[in-house]
Amino acid sequence: MVIFLAKRFAFMLLTMLAVSILVFLLLQVDVASIATKVLGPYSTEEQRRLWLEANGYMEPAVTRYFDWLGSMLVGDFGESIRFRVPVSEVLWPRLGNTAILGGLVFLIMVPLSLILGVLAGMREGSGLDRAITIGAVITTSVPEFASAVLLAFIFVFWLGWLPGTSGMTEGFDLSQMVLPVMVLVLYGFGYITRMMRASMAEVMQSAYIRTANLKGLPYRRVILKHALRNALIAPFTVIILQINWLLSGVIVVEFFFSYKGFGQLLYEASTNKDIDLILGCSMVAVFVAVGTQTIADIGYTYLNPRIRFT
Repeated sequence: MVIFLAKRFAFMLLTMLAVSILVFLLLQVDVASIATKVLGPYSTEEQRRLWLEANGYMEPAVTRYFDWLGSMLVGDFGESIRFRVPVSEVLWPRLGNTAILGGLVFLIMVPLSLILGVLAGMREGSGLDRAITIGAVITTSVPEFASAVLLAFIFVFWLGWLPGTSGMTEGFDLSQMVLPVMVLVLYGFGYITRMMRASMAEVMQSAYIRTANLKGLPYRRVILKHALRNALIAPFTVIILQINWLLSGVIVVEFFFSYKGFGQLLYEASTNKDIDLILGCSMVAVFVAVGTQTIADIGYTYLNPRIRFT
């Protein structure tokens, strides 16, 4: 276990190092464009040159990279061009907002998906199975921007039950979270449901489940103690990967509802060519992606003891 965790930690560091080098080179090769973005298109060449010298951009790329890496390791991600404040002052609050949104989505989406998937898998080929499968396919096929428009029309303009934006200008308001959460749950739960249904249907046809039934074990015990645990192995990976999607893949939803989260921050950083902010967001996203994969690997052993770390 210790050896495995050490290997995974080393893999995380190497992955983040490789990504940091790639992103740094892509964004900071053309230093002249950085100065133009900061000082404006009407700045003179001399002004841009002086700014580059004052901010260390005339140093070799290798030196600038290690300076940036050392600063990042102590929590200094640089200065945001868009917000005119240190990146950390913008990044962490936005990351916390997306964590709140993602947490609410998980609380609803995961139990709903697992319950529907188990019910469909237990009754493969039945009317309930077909109804759940069709519903899951339809919701997954509709992109977030389409369901956001549809739900906003129904609950904001037609019924008038919910606010149309989630800016939280007057503090946290749970009613403003309903539509973003609803859109994300509708889009995400179908995929997990189908994975759970397929896994559960396969487990129910296995020999040890038939043997348990023939021995007269209570059906509830067979499902909860034997079938469900093995059926969760494949969906568990999908569920963990949803964390990455909820972190940076919800740009459309956060932008549509004006929710100040990590996805919208990444969009604003990209559209404004905010180099330091893009670098900071990229490193956070990579850390979460690699970290969640490690969690998935560790979780395998608890779902199936036959899987061992190597």
